[in-house]
Amino acid sequence: MIEIKGLKKVFKEVEAVKGINLSVEKKEVLGLLGENGAGKTTTLRMLATMLRPTEGTALINGKDIVADANAVRQEIGILFGGEIGLYDRLTARENIEYFAMLNNMEKEEMNRRIEYLAEILEMGDYMDRRVGQFSKGMKQKVAIARCIVHNPPVMLFDEPTSGLDVAAARVVQQFIRSCKEEGKTIIFSSHTMAEVEKLCDRVAIIHKGRIVEAGDLQSLKVKYGKDVEDLFVELVGEKHEI
Repeated sequence: MIEIKGLKKVFKEVEAVKGINLSVEKKEVLGLLGENGAGKTTTLRMLATMLRPTEGTALINGKDIVADANAVRQEIGILFGGEIGLYDRLTARENIEYFAMLNNMEKEEMNRRIEYLAEILEMGDYMDRRVGQFSKGMKQKVAIARCIVHNPPVMLFDEPTSGLDVAAARVVQQFIRSCKEEGKTIIFSSHTMAEVEKLCDRVAIIHKGRIVEAGDLQSLKVKYGKDVEDLFVELVGEKHEI
């Protein structure tokens, strides 16, 4: 599970995240919603130990992101939208194998895990082709496989279906469902409200670095008498991008 305690990040004089408190239970999918610049990606980067908090901390499966960052990295898989970063001259399989080795996986376990991911993400036809000429959707699938090849219990996804066609997006969404069924804890951000309603158990809406609302979808709909998109607009204002 994830416990966020007073998490804050200041860049020079700009408070990007202003003391977030939030928890995510095991087997739960939390949607992190907010307009561009609200603090979603900064929050995810702190949880991923890529940014050090200015104040506060978070526990991921009991491990502190500040005091025990190396241990936290063994617990998480990370995918940030628009930052695929694959090695074009390597095949899909070789890209995934490289990151498996960075996570000290045994060869037999690595091979078994890669075959599982190739099947569930429908990558079998191009696993042994170089990724340089892949479509964005194909690259995104390889990037997802790479970031979770070590089978982490916690997954952080920043807009994992961004730029994908409908068929590729559905595969990724089904993968997120299967991760939940396996007992994983997931936080993901998305700009697609239909996707949020389809996948999330709860949502947390962040605005100007603060959590302005959090709860399960049905309770929030009853509370505000609106669907997710309309209550989002009410909370953050119509002038912001979704």
